[in-house]
Amino acid sequence: MKELLDGLVEKNKALIKYGQVANYIPLLGNADPKDLGVCIIDNLGSIYSSGIYNKKFTIQSISKVIALMLAIMDKGEEEVFKKVGMEPTDEPFNSLYKLDIPYGDKPANPMINAGAIVTTSLINGNGEEKLNRLLEFLRKITGNDTINYNEEVYLSEKTTGNKNRAIAYLLKNKGLIEEKVEDILDIYFKQCSIEMDCQDIAKIGIFLANKGRVLNTGEKLLDNKTNSTIIAIMTTSGMYDFSGEYAVRVGIPSKSGVSGGILASVPNRLGIGVYGPALDQYGNSIAGYGILKDLSEELNLSIFT
Repeated sequence: MKELLDGLVEKNKALIKYGQVANYIPLLGNADPKDLGVCIIDNLGSIYSSGIYNKKFTIQSISKVIALMLAIMDKGEEEVFKKVGMEPTDEPFNSLYKLDIPYGDKPANPMINAGAIVTTSLINGNGEEKLNRLLEFLRKITGNDTINYNEEVYLSEKTTGNKNRAIAYLLKNKGLIEEKVEDILDIYFKQCSIEMDCQDIAKIGIFLANKGRVLNTGEKLLDNKTNSTIIAIMTTSGMYDFSGEYAVRVGIPSKSGVSGGILASVPNRLGIGVYGPALDQYGNSIAGYGILKDLSEELNLSIFT
C-alpha cells in the first residue's frame, strides 16, 4: 500500500500546475501549492501515508460534515431537514441567489455554505458552547486532544466573510436561523478554521466507514441511520457542483474544503485523508481528486461497483 501511495502522489503532482490556492480568504493564499499528501486507515487500524501528510491545515468545509452529525444528534433528522434540503446543486458552494427568489425556501443541502450556516445554528448550546462541542466531538473521533482552531485564519475569514454575511442575513430574513447572525457566523468561521492533518481526516473517514464507531475505543457515537444519512449527503453533495461527475469517476463518499483537504470514506473498508491546496475551478483539490480517482480504480473502491 505504501508503494502504491508513493506512486500516486508522485504521478498526481503533475496536476498541481493546473490548480490555484484559494486566496479569497487571505491567509489561505499563503499555502504552498506544491504540497500533496495522503493517509489511509483500514478497519483494522493499519495506517499508510505518503507525501506531505502530517502538515496541519484548516479543514474549512470538511467541518460541515461534523456540524451535520451534531445537529442531527441534537435536533433529529426531521427538524434539521425542515430547514435545509437534501438535494444536490449545480450552483457554486457560496451561491446565495436562489435564497432570494420566491421558491428558494431553504438551502439545497448542508454541504453548501447557506445550508452549513443553518446546520451550525441547529447545534445545541450558546455561543462558544457550540464550538466546544464540535471540538470535543472531533477530538473523540480522532483520539487527538490537541485539535483546535487557528485564530489567525478565523480572523482572516471573519474580516473578509461578507458573502457569508449576506447569505446569513437572507437566512435570518427567511426565519431559517433564530439566533443573532453575527453570533452564528462567529462559530461558523471558527469551525471552518479548525486545524487537522491527513491522519486526523482519515480517522473521521474510518469512523464513518465503521458506522459511527471510534476505531481505537470501539465507542459508537452515531446511530446507523444518522451515519447512512451523512454518507449519502457526502456522496451527492460533498464535492460542490462537481459531485455528480465525482460520483461517476471516483464513487467514494467524500467532502472537500477550499484549503485543499478531502475527507473520503469507503463503507466497511477505509478512511482516507488527502491534502493538496492547489484547487480546480470547483474549489476541490485538483491533485487530491487525481489521487482518489486513481486509488478508486486501483483498489476497486467505488460504492457503485
